[in-house]
Amino acid sequence: MISKEHIINRFVSYITIDTESDPESLTTPSTEKQWNLAHKLVEELKAIGMLDVSIDDNAYIMATLPSNVDYDVPTVGFISHFDTSPDFTGAHINPQIIEKYNGKDIILNQEKNIILSPDYFEDLLQYKGQTLITTDGTTLLGADDKAGICEIISAMEYLINHPEIKHGTIRVGFTPDEEIGRGAHKFNVEKFGAAWAYTMDGSQIGELEYENFNAASAVVKIKGRSVHPGYAKGKLVNSMYFATEFINSLPRLETPEHTEEYQGFFHLHTIKGDVEETVLQYIIRDHDKGHFEARKEMMQKLTEELNSQYEEDIISIEIKDQYYNMQEKIEPVMHIVDIAEEAMKQIGITPLIKAIRGGTDGSQLSYMGLPCPNIFAGGHNFHGRYEYVPVESMIKATELICKIAELTAIQYKA
Repeated sequence: MISKEHIINRFVSYITIDTESDPESLTTPSTEKQWNLAHKLVEELKAIGMLDVSIDDNAYIMATLPSNVDYDVPTVGFISHFDTSPDFTGAHINPQIIEKYNGKDIILNQEKNIILSPDYFEDLLQYKGQTLITTDGTTLLGADDKAGICEIISAMEYLINHPEIKHGTIRVGFTPDEEIGRGAHKFNVEKFGAAWAYTMDGSQIGELEYENFNAASAVVKIKGRSVHPGYAKGKLVNSMYFATEFINSLPRLETPEHTEEYQGFFHLHTIKGDVEETVLQYIIRDHDKGHFEARKEMMQKLTEELNSQYEEDIISIEIKDQYYNMQEKIEPVMHIVDIAEEAMKQIGITPLIKAIRGGTDGSQLSYMGLPCPNIFAGGHNFHGRYEYVPVESMIKATELICKIAELTAIQYKA
């Protein structure tokens, strides 16, 4: 039995270390503070008895649990990221432990009247009677994806301490900068040496995902001309007005707050501007590759059409692909999904097989030659003050890793 107290203590020791990544940085990792947790994880992997523990110049961590069977089993990997999202502060996290959650409102911050309520976050009611870890309302929690790291290390520790559970060689990997889309960029797939892997980076218990968005970023720059407003007639060009026209020309209902399941979107996440220049930063998402390409083309054509109307090139756009739907790479090796699904059933979890409305390191790794479905880590409401994780979900995720390792060995036994 995996100790609840042990899981809580390990998880809290990770989340209280600030590892927020920075999309503006050109280094890897993007923030120096990510090294603080990276070095701690290296020492912890060594302390529990993992072998071949390594950390490279970019803070990518790898380690091995050797096989304890006398026949060939494919090497399986488990991967998580240790950075947290720059969308909300991850500094000075003060977690709250809610024992035997009663299904009612949780006061995160009395002074600021910040409440985590099942009236708004209905998923809370699934965890009535369980132990929840929440924020204090002023930071994110970091369950994305320090819960995944906690589960992987705890599973490796459990397997080391219980050699009666038979398994093949297992590789673990921890990455920086996943939250800014770079988690897999410098991951050495050949060095990792696994036949396939699983990212422990999903949300609620039971999630098993092998489809994700195709993703691109778009930076739109609108140039203006500043003139003294008292003498501006016929001369001043206010870039912010033209930016508004660009924004309003895209489909208003094709945004994150109006879409679900397989529906794609355009998401304007940053505006910075004044009269002289306004910069819009978008992300473009769609599960369907054809629709994805059409969305990029729509933004490109809108830029050209508006410039034509203005009779000068006021607007420029730069679109960059970020990652693609892993489904194409997973479907030829669906047995790796089947193993995870069967493992869930054997430990009493109902599998929730669905498409990710986002991406993980696994989507990029799959295209780099490492098929890599995504499994729940247990957290909810990522990237904000209402993030929480049920401890029982982390325990089940830990058990699931052990069961996947065990079933893989059984499946390949002669």
